[in-house]
Amino acid sequence: MPDRAPISVLIPVKNEAANLAACLASVAFCDEVVVVDSGSTDGTAAIAERAGARVVDFRWNGEFPKKKNWALANVAWKHEWVFIIDADERATPELEAAMRAIATAANSSHTGYYVNRRFWFLDGWLNHCGYFPSWNLRFFRHRLGRYERAAGTDTGSGDNEVHEHVLLEGSAGYLPGEMEHYAFPDVATWVEKHNRYSNWEAQQQVAAENDLSSPALDAGLARKRRLRRLAWRLPFRPTLRFLYHYVWRAGFLDGYRGLVFCRLMAWYEFLSAAKAAELRRRR
Repeated sequence: MPDRAPISVLIPVKNEAANLAACLASVAFCDEVVVVDSGSTDGTAAIAERAGARVVDFRWNGEFPKKKNWALANVAWKHEWVFIIDADERATPELEAAMRAIATAANSSHTGYYVNRRFWFLDGWLNHCGYFPSWNLRFFRHRLGRYERAAGTDTGSGDNEVHEHVLLEGSAGYLPGEMEHYAFPDVATWVEKHNRYSNWEAQQQVAAENDLSSPALDAGLARKRRLRRLAWRLPFRPTLRFLYHYVWRAGFLDGYRGLVFCRLMAWYEFLSAAKAAELRRRR
């Protein structure tokens, strides 16, 4: 096996025994792997230890910071470059080569890099629908990146950042290669997660302090959030969301899985709008 790359890996987990081994195998090229565990009861910690990862326990007090920010600030990282990956994600060999090149270079023109994520859904990859490419800031100098603090509402993701994005000191580039994401093994899992996410989405819509275009965010992300706020005011939002993903973003090219996914996204939009209206009535 080639020499391990001078990269530290952060994997936030809770009861991820079904996913973790494959994730660990995909980042075995990294010199340090830290699994931050929130009291798993399914043997997750034992799987990590057998693979040679360091397990760090995290107990959330219900306040800020959550797990990833806490780990970035409190773990004694061995290397400057950290790669953040979830247990249901996998680094590909092409991504490995790109990260190796950055981590072993004498210097880098950027302090962080976006990674392209590909979603597995209904036994195949989503290649369109607005979900590929899907760029996430996951590889950066650990002292220079922190996840944003969500605007005053519960994301429904427990002690781990999900919707929040990384605020980076310095510029960011884009890496070749991809990261595979196996978040939705079936439709029921997708529905369960997005039912929770819609609670957060509804709260964001009615929150008085919902300025989602923070100047600290990447300009492209800030622009997307401003457009999202405008979209909240449009009539027939679920239908428009379906047309956006299925027609404008060519979801029809993904065949049956594209049709199902785009319809689910329309349902998610409807659920978010209905819950937002419910919150407004209560207030």
